Amino acid sequence: MKIDMYDVAIIGGGPAGSTAAALLARVRAGFMKKFGGEMFGACSEQGTKFYFKDAFRSQTDHSYQVTRGDFDKVLLDHAAESGAEVHEQTAVDRVEFSEDDVDLTVKSNGSSRAIRTRYVIDASGRASVLGRQFKIKKTYDHLQKLSIFAHYDGVWRAEGIDGTLTLLIRGIDRWFWIIPLTAERTSIGIVLDSETFRKSKLSAENFLDQALAEQPIIAKRMTNARRASEVYVEADFSYRSAKLHGDRWLLAGDAAGFIDPIFSSGVFLAVFSGELAADSLNEVLDRPRRAKRLFAGYERAVNRAMDVYLRFVNAWYTKEFIEVFLAPRDVLGLPPTVNA
Repeated sequence: MKIDMYDVAIIGGGPAGSTAAALLARVRAGFMKKFGGEMFGACSEQGTKFYFKDAFRSQTDHSYQVTRGDFDKVLLDHAAESGAEVHEQTAVDRVEFSEDDVDLTVKSNGSSRAIRTRYVIDASGRASVLGRQFKIKKTYDHLQKLSIFAHYDGVWRAEGIDGTLTLLIRGIDRWFWIIPLTAERTSIGIVLDSETFRKSKLSAENFLDQALAEQPIIAKRMTNARRASEVYVEADFSYRSAKLHGDRWLLAGDAAGFIDPIFSSGVFLAVFSGELAADSLNEVLDRPRRAKRLFAGYERAVNRAMDVYLRFVNAWYTKEFIEVFLAPRDVLGLPPTVNA
């Protein structure tokens, strides 16, 4: 079998993989604006608004609401335009490491292909190809949550920029989101303990319909809503890899770890780690003797970023944190801290 040679092979074409690919290749779309968020207690009529413009040293007043499929395509197309060789609908069958290189066998349309590369970035998302191969993927037992969600048209929104805000509604044992994706389409979902859903013995569709109908803040907004997608379920999404690097590999994005969707950290951490991985490998390709130090620095930086979100996620599920979060006082400096 013919073996194709590369400096770096990247497993996965999501935000982490596309970012790393575009940056490495360069060296050698009208999304809806998002101006902040609003949080409610389960039965509260008055929410607490957080605007990005109020953040410490804010340099922008908005972010963007994106549908992941469209966003991922923008990034992947950009990586290809930057010079990266992109292979879609391709599965990784085997990864073998030696002292000097990495051999991968990939399969597409029923045929196999051999790749040899100096280094590999695993950005394969929750599949975490190398994390599973090395058995380093560890779950957070106290965060075994499950999310059920769908997309809807016709959901009521406030006027002006308040209509772009992500709404989070905190209940006793669950929380809900309402995320405007486009001028018409809205993502609505629920996150709760996996065991609670299993005990209900309901289908995901019936459980979601019942939960949304029973939540007054959401039910009021869905009077004229129509479901425009299937009902999606995501489970077992809180985990971390015990190691993020080896002699010839790095884990990036969700392959490195995923904490919880509450603070929408997934895409940020994916792009952040993809950029750091590209920077590290760009230097290592020229100065291989620095690999150990640079890869260790990469792991520390990504772990520090995930630790920040883990602290907030752990706090989100405590009563004390929510009491402060839903009634922030300017004297505490909470609004600008959250928005930052």
